[in-house]
Amino acid sequence: MVKITGTRSYIKVEMNGKTVKIPGEMIIGGFVAVKKAIKEWEKPAKEVIDEETKEKLIREVVSKTKDSYMVITFE
Repeated sequence: MVKITGTRSYIKVEMNGKTVKIPGEMIIGGFVAVKKAIKEWEKPAKEVIDEETKEKLIREVVSKTKDSYMVITFE
């Protein structure tokens, strides 16, 4: 399960006790996150995020928000 918080310019996603900060832009009805910016966990510091984990994180975020008032997509 993922926990998502954020501001107009980034989201923080917590998954399995780890946190990543993903920049992006708030738009009407949602948020567009920058996929290529997902490189390493913020907590624990500097731990690299592999491609498989990145794809799982994206799938979980999209799935959690698809029917909400704040839909998150990735570019």
